[in-house]
Amino acid sequence: MENRIRELLGPINVPLAGFYYCPHHPEGKIAQYSKTCDCRKPRPGLILRAARERDINLAQSWFIGDILDDIEAGHRAGCRTVLIDNGNETEWVRSPGHQPDWVVFDLVQAACAITSAKPLEDSVHHCHG
Repeated sequence: MENRIRELLGPINVPLAGFYYCPHHPEGKIAQYSKTCDCRKPRPGLILRAARERDINLAQSWFIGDILDDIEAGHRAGCRTVLIDNGNETEWVRSPGHQPDWVVFDLVQAACAITSAKPLEDSVHHCHG
């Protein structure tokens, strides 16, 4: 997967500084990975690790995801968040941690939202383009 992402980003000159993934699942079939951990979203473990290893200021960062657990992980890490509403979220259980700063429909709109005016606190913005 990492190689494929690098392959897709290469032609548009977007470097990938790191690649992080969680191999764990509480109901996994491989015993050594069948566990609850801090790196599986909605926990922010991988985001926090990347921030330490890459010297990332999370308060100045955006976390983009396509499900509400991504949004919660981003908020737990201290990031602002963008939800790409592309049909992958199936539960739509709203809670304070699941409240994105922006809701968009693709990565181009996410980039537009992030580079536009700062979102207002306690409100969700929708970017249509």
